[in-house]
Amino acid sequence: MPSEMLSVQPGELQFPFELKKQISCSLRLVNNTNSYVAFKVKTTSPKKYCVRPNTGVVLPQSSSDITVTMQAQREAPPDMQCKDKFLVQSVIAPHGTTAKDVSQDLFNKEIGKEIHESKLRVVYTAPPQPPSPVPESAEEGLSPKASPLAPNGDWGPFSKDAIPKDLSELKAKLTEARAALTALTEERNAAVQHSQRLRQELKNANIDAQTALSRGRTQTVIKEPGFSFLFVFLVGLLGILVGYLIRS
Repeated sequence: MPSEMLSVQPGELQFPFELKKQISCSLRLVNNTNSYVAFKVKTTSPKKYCVRPNTGVVLPQSSSDITVTMQAQREAPPDMQCKDKFLVQSVIAPHGTTAKDVSQDLFNKEIGKEIHESKLRVVYTAPPQPPSPVPESAEEGLSPKASPLAPNGDWGPFSKDAIPKDLSELKAKLTEARAALTALTEERNAAVQHSQRLRQELKNANIDAQTALSRGRTQTVIKEPGFSFLFVFLVGLLGILVGYLIRS
């Protein structure tokens, strides 16, 4: 039988410490034996941590995961050093043992019973830093044509999954705007043609009026000389008759 019934991974509990925030980390218990192994997890600060599950059974040649959650802390310890400790106890259990069968009696140190204990310390680490924002100038300098193709043929950050959901609505509004613009253009052209037609009709009317006026003046000029000639003719004829009568 190996020296450890259960291999505990990792060898310490690391919490990315942040004030007023619950923080969790995981442990994995690996059973490399051919026996059922029961386990129990203890801590020096039971009110500070929540362990799920804190007891259970790891089947032969298998593993079990444990989640340890630290409650939100209002202040940080000096120099970020934590003195809390965890203890993982493991013992060979009868074949077919389930998590419900695990009790304190299994971990009583009796003669001939081997109970293995793994001590774990708690380490506080710095929380992960958010990625630095990309300057706007750098983003504006990027061109979609310069984006590398992803393995599936999509444009990296410009893949089809990044298309906004309201693109179809935007296309519909663009189509409506184009139709309205076309209708306004047609109305403007019709108005221009109507204005040109009115101008042409007005011009023709002016020409007709000037022509009629010119014709009226010509007729008047022609009639006046005709009236004077007739009058002279009558006067001459009258003179001839008078002379003829005097001679006779």
